[in-house]
Amino acid sequence: MNPEKDFSPLAPSVVRALNDKLYEKRKVAALEIEKLVREFVAQNNAAQIKHVIQILSQEFALSQHPHSRKGGLIGLAACSIALGKDSGLYLKELIEPVLTCFNDADSRLRYYACEALYNIVKVARGSVLPHFNVLFDGLSKLAADPDPNVKSGSELLDRLLKDIVTESNKFDLVGFIPLLRERIYSNNQYARQFIISWILVLESVPDINLLGYLPEILDGLFQILGDNSKEIRKMCEVALGEFLKEIKKNPSSVKFAEMANILVIHCQASDDLIQLTAMCWMREFIQLAGRVMLPYSSGILTAVLPCLSYDDRKKSIKEVANVCNQSLMKLVIPEDDETDEGKQSLSLQMEPKEESLSQQQVTSSGCLEASSNSNLSSSSVFNASSTDRVPVTLNLDGIVQVLDSHLHDTATGMMTRIAVLKWLYHLYIKTPRKMFRHTDSLFPILLRTLSDESDEVILKDLEVLAEIASSPAGQTEDQGPCDGSDTRFSQSELHIPVKASQLSSSGMKGMECSPSTPTMNSYFYKFMINLLKRFSSERKLLETRGAFIIRQLCLLLNAENIFHSMADILLREEDLKFASTMVHTLNTILLTSSELFQLRNQLKDLKTPESRNLFCCLYRSWCHNPVTTVSLCFLTQNYKHAYDLIQKFGDLEVTVDFLTEVDKLVQLIECPIFTYLRLQLLDVKNNPYLIKALYGLLMLLPQSSAFQLLSHRLQCVPNPELLQTTDSTKTTLGFKKATTTNIDYLELLQHFERVQNKHLEVRHQRVGRGEPPDRRVVL
Repeated sequence: MNPEKDFSPLAPSVVRALNDKLYEKRKVAALEIEKLVREFVAQNNAAQIKHVIQILSQEFALSQHPHSRKGGLIGLAACSIALGKDSGLYLKELIEPVLTCFNDADSRLRYYACEALYNIVKVARGSVLPHFNVLFDGLSKLAADPDPNVKSGSELLDRLLKDIVTESNKFDLVGFIPLLRERIYSNNQYARQFIISWILVLESVPDINLLGYLPEILDGLFQILGDNSKEIRKMCEVALGEFLKEIKKNPSSVKFAEMANILVIHCQASDDLIQLTAMCWMREFIQLAGRVMLPYSSGILTAVLPCLSYDDRKKSIKEVANVCNQSLMKLVIPEDDETDEGKQSLSLQMEPKEESLSQQQVTSSGCLEASSNSNLSSSSVFNASSTDRVPVTLNLDGIVQVLDSHLHDTATGMMTRIAVLKWLYHLYIKTPRKMFRHTDSLFPILLRTLSDESDEVILKDLEVLAEIASSPAGQTEDQGPCDGSDTRFSQSELHIPVKASQLSSSGMKGMECSPSTPTMNSYFYKFMINLLKRFSSERKLLETRGAFIIRQLCLLLNAENIFHSMADILLREEDLKFASTMVHTLNTILLTSSELFQLRNQLKDLKTPESRNLFCCLYRSWCHNPVTTVSLCFLTQNYKHAYDLIQKFGDLEVTVDFLTEVDKLVQLIECPIFTYLRLQLLDVKNNPYLIKALYGLLMLLPQSSAFQLLSHRLQCVPNPELLQTTDSTKTTLGFKKATTTNIDYLELLQHFERVQNKHLEVRHQRVGRGEPPDRRVVL
């Protein structure tokens, strides 16, 4: 500093003292400056006051010499004290040089700068608020200062500034938010602590509505929530908790839509606290905002569904995610199926605004993203529109895409898969017309899901497939079978009642449910074909889950339709070995499952044309397996035909598998299912062919436990001499039944022979190709 330079009105002695290295001398100089400025204030001499501040700023506070800078800082503080209430007129000139010293390399000088600014702010009080942003910016840097003395000084200044903001009603929140949004992304722990402390203060001031600007800072808050410091995490939890309380009190003023994607992102966080907190917020948003959250369903499901498979270590997250999932599902209503997306009349008068989903796309993270022709703000993923009416649109394509991806992902947990299938079922119930646009793409994965390890998953999957197969929305003009299969399986064969009003000149377009038979649409036959194809290509599925799947379908759909359609498809099955295995499975289900009780009763007497038609259909396919054909005749009380069939067994190749099935049939005859058959053995006169058929089975069996069982049963038959049949037996019940059912048993017997000849031919071909033959009886 040039000693000859004129610093008037500062006396040379004051100038020398300000440059002194001793604090005491600089303090004496500061008192002189204070006295001088008071005189100028009394004289109302603004020009001299500005001149003194300029000298202290330019020549001292911003000097290259450290002691001069210290003198300048204490001098500026003295000016502020002298100015008193008038300091507000010179705040810009007083504050700027002090803030510059906040960046000084000398920690002592940063401390003096902090002390000087404290005195300036203390005097000015509310007048400093127009300069709040620069003060906040400077303090946020000092909060992370490595020197404890500087940090302590900055904390004192920080508390003073908070007191001023709290007691004032002139705080410029709009001007402050951009700075807060920028600084909230700091990674420094002390800076984060400083930011959170200010948010808590601003939240507590009644006149400051920080909630309206929450979308600007919510993402940053969730990032701070993942800080390594427990204290900072706790502070952030408190701040978020206060915001959530306020949201619950004033939901009408909350911009739910602008924060939806922020929550979606943090609901997928790896940090448990962030994820749990975001999930709790999502739960409240769905429950408070209702259908306003519907456009974000795909993103929400992307975040929520994986959480449903969490183990007990993340039990809290799992429970909250489950509530979110259930609440979101309830938002989908039948009205969502009425009109095309983007044209719905449903809308809500809400403050949050959003673009229509026709201009949005679903990103890989599950968030909604504005299209390329819309402007994205840096503060939120979703840009608000200018209208007050919000079209609430179900983004079904996005939802189905998310659900489909979870089903395809082999890593998806069991509970998540169940939830996905529940969603699909719910959507088919609530929005069937729109959902059937996606059926062709969903169908393959739904079929593959039948191979799932979990019975519960399979049950839910079957519910979805059954709904697809029976929903009137799936009805098409073309009622024929899919996949180019034989069209001879017609509508009439399914015995589906059709109302006259539903018939038109173009044919049958829709089918109504009746109490006994549910509606079957064009997907029903396609389902049956593909289910059998899956059993054929995946034999383990048939062995382990085949009976379970078919039994459940008989509960969900009409059992007669299922057996009728499967029998018809198997009649044209080229893989005869599979056809035989499948017929055996279906026959076992028919004879033993409680779900098939009504169907068994229907077949037992063959009193109606429908039951006789069903019997003939089943019989033709059952011919793939000789023993099951006999059991079907036993079930339908066609004992003479059963006897005729057994007579033909002598012409068949008797294998170990064949005898095993005869053994099982004998065991089955002893079960409650065939109680009526065993009781008919008492009426020898009217049931001679039943007894002869059973003796025929006995003659087929080797000396085994089954042989002993059937032999003992036949020994109980009374009056065995009456077993002889004469022409008079034509008047018996058995013969009457054969003549009154209008069934061509001779043609059925010939069909049996043709099918068995095909099986014999195929077995010989396999042996010729060197394939292992069926297990034969060792004679």
